[in-house]
Amino acid sequence: MAMPLVNVIRGERIEPAPFNVRTPYLKVPLWLVLFVWLGKGLLRLTVVLVRHWVVTGPLLGLAALYVRFDWYGPVVLVLVLSAVAGSWWQLDRATFLRFGFYPLLGRWRRWRYRRQWLPSMVTAGLGVSFNGHTVIPEIKRVRSSGTADVLTVRMVTGQIPDDFAKVSERLTHTFGARACRVSAGSRPDLIVVTLLRGDPLAETVAPFPVPPVPDFRALELARREDGDVYALRLFGTQVLVVGATDAGKGSVIWSLLRALAAGIRSGLVQVWAFDPKGGMELASGMPLFARFACEDFRAMADMLEEAVATMRERTARLRGRTRQHTPSVGDPLIVIVIDELAALTAYLTDRQLKDRIKAALGVLLTQGRAVGVHVVACLQDPRKEVLPFRDLFPTRIGLRLTEEAHVDLTLGEGARDRGALCDRIPRSAPGVAYVVLDGDPTPMRVRFSYLTDDDITDLAYDYARLRPVDRGGAAA
Repeated sequence: MAMPLVNVIRGERIEPAPFNVRTPYLKVPLWLVLFVWLGKGLLRLTVVLVRHWVVTGPLLGLAALYVRFDWYGPVVLVLVLSAVAGSWWQLDRATFLRFGFYPLLGRWRRWRYRRQWLPSMVTAGLGVSFNGHTVIPEIKRVRSSGTADVLTVRMVTGQIPDDFAKVSERLTHTFGARACRVSAGSRPDLIVVTLLRGDPLAETVAPFPVPPVPDFRALELARREDGDVYALRLFGTQVLVVGATDAGKGSVIWSLLRALAAGIRSGLVQVWAFDPKGGMELASGMPLFARFACEDFRAMADMLEEAVATMRERTARLRGRTRQHTPSVGDPLIVIVIDELAALTAYLTDRQLKDRIKAALGVLLTQGRAVGVHVVACLQDPRKEVLPFRDLFPTRIGLRLTEEAHVDLTLGEGARDRGALCDRIPRSAPGVAYVVLDGDPTPMRVRFSYLTDDDITDLAYDYARLRPVDRGGAAA
């Protein structure tokens, strides 16, 4: 006798594999057949009642009240529940949404997704043919909020998260969402599909409060699309900001300087600023800077070599004592801010100065993090011929870009497939960017805070360094 076929593939809408044997013919009494059918019907009804308790529970309760109290019972219950919900909404709107409204919305959205799930998966190329049947991923859970639906999906055997990431744009249009993000789930066979519906980043983000002591592991700079705050970890990293003209690179710089302002005033942080465009962007913040250069490229090369000398002195002093520099007023954190890096590494006509700058930057990017010398550089074109040491920046921020290829060059291979549509950020949304969070390869959309000219002037006045800065030269 042949061995039976065994189903070992995960998924939905697959029937048990048939046995390659002939089913024996047995005579069964009619009463036994009816009894079995009745039992199966009751079992299925119980499963439906339990599985959809959010709907069946209230309906059964209302029916019981109608039987017991006529129509007065359901009406009084509905009025009481409405009064309780209204009071809850007025007293604590956040908890009402979290524990009352959003769970019900998630149930409703799950029913909506399940209605169109089969054709959506097949047309997106996520259905798998097996044993004459079409097997598709299975929705396990739907959580909704005011701006997004988060679907936990069980993949079919043999699928990986990248299969969903590659069709994320197709899923976006299929389900009528604004964007789609795909990330790994809590188990190897699960993924999380986030369908964004609203846009909390449509409005300009106001500047964040200046913390009394900067937390270099979590500097609050931007608002995330899920409503949380994006906090940059400056310790142990170098930061590259890439964006086209008017994409909002200044928002990133000034948001960072605002987060560091209290440390600048106390002497815990020193900012060395480079503005090769003549000082149009950074000159208004000169009281915040320990070093500043905007026109003299030789002075810029000297400053970078001075930073290398400082780095090497610290390395020799801390060698064998610690692996990470701890900032203090006597030994501050040095943040080198470069507004347009390509002007120093690609467009500078003096070859000798260009080689000096490249050599100094290469040393700082490879050895400066551990001893508290960090580089924050802005750039418009991320290609290798413009920035040969692009891979030495562990933290990258992608603002609006002009080409699709620039997205992967900025944020890493496959970033655009995973949802980083930097080339589709509108010109009317400066400061909107995609970043990669620690431990999560899926890019997160954020919007950096915007500081007006008056905000920058006030910041420079209120948090100026303790010793005056020479406004006409490169060094303080």
